[in-house]
Amino acid sequence: MSSGTDLKHAAGMASDSDPGRAAVASAYQRFEPRAYLRNNYAPPRGDLSSPDGVGPWKLRCMAQTFATGEVSGQALIDIGSGPTIYQLLSACAHFEDITMTDFLEVNRQELGLWLREDPGAFDWSVYSQHACLIEGKGESWQEKERQLRARVKRVLPIDVHQPQPLGTSSLAPLPADALVSAFCLEAVSPDLASFQRALHHITTLLRPGGHLLLIGALEESWYLAGEARLSVVPVSEEEVREALVLGGYEVRDLRTYIMPAHLRTGVDDVKGIFFAWAQKMGVQV
Repeated sequence: MSSGTDLKHAAGMASDSDPGRAAVASAYQRFEPRAYLRNNYAPPRGDLSSPDGVGPWKLRCMAQTFATGEVSGQALIDIGSGPTIYQLLSACAHFEDITMTDFLEVNRQELGLWLREDPGAFDWSVYSQHACLIEGKGESWQEKERQLRARVKRVLPIDVHQPQPLGTSSLAPLPADALVSAFCLEAVSPDLASFQRALHHITTLLRPGGHLLLIGALEESWYLAGEARLSVVPVSEEEVREALVLGGYEVRDLRTYIMPAHLRTGVDDVKGIFFAWAQKMGVQV
């Protein structure tokens, strides 16, 4: 997903004379976080009991990458968190200062409910349990969630289409040691060139030698979130790889998951999911 004070922010995007991005910003004003969560993180897609499911695959990609010990440091920024936290369950053991971000205020509010342990928050415990199971460290899911809540220090607005995505006076420590981003760039970019520019913009937030963990949709053109029908730029595995290389990254790992028929539920036209681990070229001065 992508956030600010929204209609104002949408107007701001419109005023930078890019009608494609203005249309994206306008469409996201109808985005409904709970509908999105129901569509993607409740059963059947949220059923984690089968190892062949999409949820276990995403959690495995993250857990296995962090298990290498190569992706660690002080500060991590999650780019376009949307209303979800699962993408940070394995990350939180390796970074003490985590910033979550989103373009939409409704998504930042949804994250706030979970971070404050509000009774009305979405229940991620099944995901937390599964992450603990994959990691195999004997940690309880309650400990896992407690650590993540403690390490998320702030939830900020972001606009990946701006050269300074967090604005000029960011509260996040920069540059970050690592970036995570799940289902953001392709979902907010009207075309491939815009996707590549957005990747370039977020890369400015990352130190040389730092790591980017990217999860996204393959060959998807639309998805539903309540009343909102959002356009997505369809990308292939090779287009993702090329964008990363052009963006100044060494691609360390790139995996794909083909969405099985029983998980094609009519809420989108996604064909598969990609996971990329990429390292920003250059040496920290």
